[in-house]
Amino acid sequence: MELHLADKHILITGGSKGIGLACAQAFLAEGARVSLVSRDAGNLARARAQLAGHAADRVHTHAADLRDGEAAQAALEACEAALGPVQVLVNSAGAARRTPAPELTPQAWQDAMQAKYFSYIHMIDPTIKRMGQRGGGSIVNVIGNGGKVASPIHLPGGAANAALMLATAGLAAAYAGQGVRVNAVNPGLTLTDRLQEGLAADARLQGIGADEAMQRAVARIPLGRMAVPEEIARAVLFLASDAASYITGVNITMDGAATPIVV
Repeated sequence: MELHLADKHILITGGSKGIGLACAQAFLAEGARVSLVSRDAGNLARARAQLAGHAADRVHTHAADLRDGEAAQAALEACEAALGPVQVLVNSAGAARRTPAPELTPQAWQDAMQAKYFSYIHMIDPTIKRMGQRGGGSIVNVIGNGGKVASPIHLPGGAANAALMLATAGLAAAYAGQGVRVNAVNPGLTLTDRLQEGLAADARLQGIGADEAMQRAVARIPLGRMAVPEEIARAVLFLASDAASYITGVNITMDGAATPIVV
């Protein structure tokens, strides 16, 4: 299947590790040009080293805290100055801290919205407007299935995820007439660095060890295993590509059938 991604400029937030980095590797393999945005300059440097097999002039990195709208705008400006107009935006930055419900505070809810919801919106807003003015573009939000299924260790983050799912559907409708598609993938448990924080919170809530929490989590997945970042990245590539030219406004669950519901 021809994805027609060669030479396109892909901006990936949270692109220095985990699912974001897996997306970067996959887009580069298709011949795209990739900008990575992340808060941590050290993580970006390590990501660039991992991508060293690709042409250096096809990779740009920019450190920015996307909880700050002005920083997001500056990051977009820098990335477009380096590699040209952004044709695909992949949002994978930010993660709300997983916290058992009895440990929550009002500040924890606010922090979750800043970390996950606004870090996405601050980049989506200027990018989608530019895409609309140019008459085309694709946005893929990597959100999380916690926005569909409430978890007692992920309520603030789940609320932020649910808000992003609604924004995904709403923006898709608003910008369809200008040739911009907006979709989302909602991973379940995925083998990334962030996984350990969630397992630790789950273990505290249940009064068990982290290893047992892992075993119980896997046991709840009908496929019998957690996803790896590369599997999520392949779905992102498809949604971003011309092969998905009539798909917009959808939120795709990728949790190994752990929540077998009709949506």
